[in-house]
Amino acid sequence: MEEKLKNEFSLDELSHYIGYSPYYCSFKFHQVTGISIRRYILLRRLYLSTVDLAKDGNIIDIALDYDYSSQEAYSRAFKTVFGVNPREFQVNKMPVQSFVKLTINKDKEGCRMNISRKMEVEQLQNEKSEFFDKYVLNILNGQVMYEEFKDKKLMGDADYVPFNEAMCVNATTKHVFNEEFIKKRASEHHEPVEKYIKKVINPLDNLFNKEYKCIVLWFGEDMFCQMNLLTLLSYLEQSEYDGKVFLNSFREDEFKVSQTELELGNYYAVYNEVLVNHKKQKPSNELLPVVYQAIDIYLDMLKENNAVVKYISKNKDLPTLELMNRLFNLFPTIGYGYSQYIELINKTR
Repeated sequence: MEEKLKNEFSLDELSHYIGYSPYYCSFKFHQVTGISIRRYILLRRLYLSTVDLAKDGNIIDIALDYDYSSQEAYSRAFKTVFGVNPREFQVNKMPVQSFVKLTINKDKEGCRMNISRKMEVEQLQNEKSEFFDKYVLNILNGQVMYEEFKDKKLMGDADYVPFNEAMCVNATTKHVFNEEFIKKRASEHHEPVEKYIKKVINPLDNLFNKEYKCIVLWFGEDMFCQMNLLTLLSYLEQSEYDGKVFLNSFREDEFKVSQTELELGNYYAVYNEVLVNHKKQKPSNELLPVVYQAIDIYLDMLKENNAVVKYISKNKDLPTLELMNRLFNLFPTIGYGYSQYIELINKTR
């Protein structure tokens, strides 16, 4: 399939190669991977085409190279997945969610993120030394990442805080971090308010009580991270923060930073539409493709019979650890952690 990404794909040819009927070939692929062959090829083609666009390739040539009948057909597919058209992406070089080659049986080397970030951060320091002084706040997605950055002072004299939440699960409120929000989120997580405050709110003390000329948000490109990011951007708008805001986005299987300066003004409306009201966000060049993609995944995961639930249902007799490993490997764009998957497995079983 990888060899055919730039040619017309034939299910008959694939099924003959494997030795299954076309129907059974499609059925088994979806059973094993949780995604259809057609969807897999679409996402692989579009993701690989972003690399060519980033190199300022000619759009019509890229469209034809990936077996689209016209530039218009390619642009329609591109906007449906990324929320912007190829020209907007090419001009602005915006981060997108990766869709890497799928490997069914990953070895240990490819399974989890490489947490050694020193070289990438040193390169960033050489290019953007102003991010390393005491007037900058780095917000890290989660306690583990926070402790590594803080203990090693990876961002020099800058301040660090963690965001220890999972906004992609459970209900939330219109206003972020106020009393109603805290009570609601604590209740949804089935924990006392005092425990929630200690885990989530108290570590953000610098964000609430100090002034910064710049805030740098370190978040992966998966849906879990992006919903957390959307929540924080909504808070910055609600609190009328007027400094600079940067997103340092990275893939979960490699720590390669893509840095983008963000313009506040639209994120509270998106947060309210998506996380509070669970409504689809229309494509807009004001929204990063990586956020737009994450919103699609988030809304899909709210469905009772989503792709992950279907996969668990078909494989519920597997030992829990093996099933967990498969879910981590097959659904990296979701970004769920251990607790989210355990809850889903138990509920489905």
